[in-house]
Amino acid sequence: MRTFASALALAAALGLAAPAYGHEAGDWLIRFGASQIDPKSNNGSLDVSALDLGSQPIDVDDKLGVTFNITYMYTANIGIEVLAALPYKHDIYVGDLGRVGSVKHLPPTVSVQYHFNPTAAFQPYAGIGANYTRFFSVSEAGAVKDLGVELDVDSSSFGLAAQLGFDYMINDRWFVNLDVRWIDIDTKAKIKEVPEIRGDVNIDPMVYGLHLGYRF
Repeated sequence: MRTFASALALAAALGLAAPAYGHEAGDWLIRFGASQIDPKSNNGSLDVSALDLGSQPIDVDDKLGVTFNITYMYTANIGIEVLAALPYKHDIYVGDLGRVGSVKHLPPTVSVQYHFNPTAAFQPYAGIGANYTRFFSVSEAGAVKDLGVELDVDSSSFGLAAQLGFDYMINDRWFVNLDVRWIDIDTKAKIKEVPEIRGDVNIDPMVYGLHLGYRF
């Protein structure tokens, strides 16, 4: 967050001297780059009492991946954005058991944005929207794989999403973009062969993105 705040302050200072290439109603903005998904530190717990291990904390690792989005400027201030990505793969750890498997997911998100400074080169915005995350390709590892049982997670999650970001216009078409998001992503994990071993997985990540954009 300190890095994001510093970049925001620098872009604001540059924007004072830069020519104005503001977004306008009817513009389409395409951004392509990378985002770091950073799940919150406490991702829930798994009840493994059936193995005499009680309740064990769940940890989901962070991951860098390719993201892209498209925004339609409904007015000079209001934009509607769709976020997409290539599949992310996260490892899952459970307390004393260590790494128990991995899962892939796609997190498409639709947001309504408000652009605060639509006539300038530096364009900060805030957005709020909804996320749908699809989980797939679950694989087992460690103790779970050794036991010959199958790890399972719920296939989908619906939740709110919020973002802050800015576009900085390089010229009248190209711009750089930096944004940070919070997304509500939750699922449930279980061992298929032992239904008593189950738990809630609260991912709820911060997502930090850096993109190159084009306006048309």
